[in-house]
Amino acid sequence: MTAAGEEMHALVERLYPLCRSITGDGVRATLDIVGEYVPLKVHEVPTGTQVLDWTVPQEWNIRDAYVADTAGHRVVDFAASSLHVLGYSVPVARTMPLAELREHLHTLPDHPSWVPYRTSYYKPEWGFCLAQETLDALPDGDYEVCVDSTLADGHLTYAEHVIPGQVSDEVIVSCHVCHPSLANDNLAGIAVATFLARALAEQTPYYTYRFIFAPGTIGAITWLARNAERIERVKHGLVLACAGDRGQLTYKQSRRGDAEIDQVMRHMLAASERPHRVAEFTPYGYDERQYCSPGFDLGVGSLSRTPYAGYPEYHTSADNPDFVSPDAMEDTLALCREAFAVLDRNRRYVNLSPYGEPQLGRRGLYESLGGRSDAKQAQMAMLWVLSLSDGGHSLLDVAERAGLPFDTVAAAADALHGAGLIKA
Repeated sequence: MTAAGEEMHALVERLYPLCRSITGDGVRATLDIVGEYVPLKVHEVPTGTQVLDWTVPQEWNIRDAYVADTAGHRVVDFAASSLHVLGYSVPVARTMPLAELREHLHTLPDHPSWVPYRTSYYKPEWGFCLAQETLDALPDGDYEVCVDSTLADGHLTYAEHVIPGQVSDEVIVSCHVCHPSLANDNLAGIAVATFLARALAEQTPYYTYRFIFAPGTIGAITWLARNAERIERVKHGLVLACAGDRGQLTYKQSRRGDAEIDQVMRHMLAASERPHRVAEFTPYGYDERQYCSPGFDLGVGSLSRTPYAGYPEYHTSADNPDFVSPDAMEDTLALCREAFAVLDRNRRYVNLSPYGEPQLGRRGLYESLGGRSDAKQAQMAMLWVLSLSDGGHSLLDVAERAGLPFDTVAAAADALHGAGLIKA
């Protein structure tokens, strides 16, 4: 493990206590912290704004919430964990018997020591989440119930970080920032995206990379609604989520299934020999389903380790910083960097000497291979690039058809381009 894994885990631990939701100060506080790592442009979209078929809701903020017994002891306390309150709970201040209170309590009987994550974004409701064993220990009687929250006109907040490339065509990297204290489903994706942005900023990439930190569903929909003029520039995309558990890597393909990002991710996972799974697209999951909706049909896939709802700890208090691994986040980050390095170099070329095989020797191309341990492989790569440089095959197509490493094929293309034998 390198320092990057430890730093990402430290970022997860720092963000973990914050109470995030689809709106509110928890999102802003999260973006403030991410902004210490990479500069962000923060956008505030007012309540009531029409975004595609949706409307930006009222902003929710919470100061305190608890259930207390007659002695004043808090048996459920928002201050102990932001998961303890139903997300978007409306204000309440009442005393009621346990029998009535039970209707507003959420537990996980199959995991009696875990606290579930529950929300009610678009239906006015209030409630608490607690461990089943806590509920079982509560005696009958009256309880004081308090949710000190506000639902008022405000804003939906999201942020972007842009790394300019050699061209204006864009790769988007998106992660959701709306979950409260959930380390893998939320924070690991934020951490990997943040450190990926830092790594790409040290280069001069071919594509422009746009990182989107937005609340799930409504945030991505808002970004799409506000960026209609930019959509045609988006050539590739990746949604990052559940990026830090110890499971194998999983890539979910775009709706199209044949997008270039799909081919790159399939190739890199196979070439790396990492344990992995490639899944077909389904219209359920994270924000890939918004970017891939048929009106946009963007080439956006999703990278995770164990997919959503695929591990028992999903959406529970057991998804804590101990559940995510610095090594796993580092591995996710490494694959992203490897894949984007291929994406950035994956050109289509046209052979400028297509009638017969051009004489490579008199251009010094054979001599440049002298002494290389992979000289034969490099020579074959040149021949394959020349053969398939018809404007329709990418370098990755060449590598896969020839059974050669992508880097070898890309180096051959660079040499042939430098000799004036092919053009992009």
